[in-house]
Amino acid sequence: MRSSSNPVFRNLPGGGYGTPVGFGGATATAAPQGAQGYGPPPGFGGDQRTAAAERPITIDDVVTKTAITIGLALATGALTFWLAIPALALPGMLVGLVAALVIIFRRKVSPALVVVYSLAEGVFLGSLTRVFDGIAPGVAFPAILGTFGVFVAMLVVYRTGAIRVTPKLTKWIIGATVGALVLMLGNLLLGLFGINGGLRDGGTLSIVFSLLVIGIAAFNFLLDFDAAERMVRGGAPAKMAWYAAFGLMTTLVWLYLEVLRLASYFMGGQR
Repeated sequence: MRSSSNPVFRNLPGGGYGTPVGFGGATATAAPQGAQGYGPPPGFGGDQRTAAAERPITIDDVVTKTAITIGLALATGALTFWLAIPALALPGMLVGLVAALVIIFRRKVSPALVVVYSLAEGVFLGSLTRVFDGIAPGVAFPAILGTFGVFVAMLVVYRTGAIRVTPKLTKWIIGATVGALVLMLGNLLLGLFGINGGLRDGGTLSIVFSLLVIGIAAFNFLLDFDAAERMVRGGAPAKMAWYAAFGLMTTLVWLYLEVLRLASYFMGGQR
């Protein structure tokens, strides 16, 4: 069973996003036609008859919910950027963080919380982008374009099978993600003591590190796409599309932050 570097999918019942508990053949008799093998996973509520009566998830569900979450974040982000209130960055980040933690550890799908998370991240990213725009004017457009360019590219890579998600690749991505996070945390701690770690000062090392992190975030999309596809193949309930959309959104936010930082390096900023 493959795991995931994304805590959203890793916290699914049964661990990871391979075949979650309740997706096995033991519940096949209770599943509707076209969703054999799905039973109610622990923590998602309802008895077996309730789960069996619900329509199974489809790729269209995932695409639609993902489009909604991204659209909400873009709309609130654009509005916040236009209002030019950088002070909203911290509240937006905190609200988004709390919503994310509740979604992850509650282990129950909540469309309302996913919407709150998307709106909060939009406010956070819009405000932060305004700050970066003050340092490197015009940085917003290339950052948004670069982020969605990477997203679309990785989707094409996944759909064409150019890179297949295997247990070995999954372990590599998880290891690289953890390593990058440890380096970022270490650099942050050094900064608190007035020590320049060189990873965020706009120099050559900073550019190389940002490119590396962008690559790692891009490969995380492969795990997210694979998780969503496994939900579809496993016959998960349609409401799980919100969970898949939330997982993709968290990776997209991480990628955008790194692309924004990289773009600011090239456009005159050092953050």
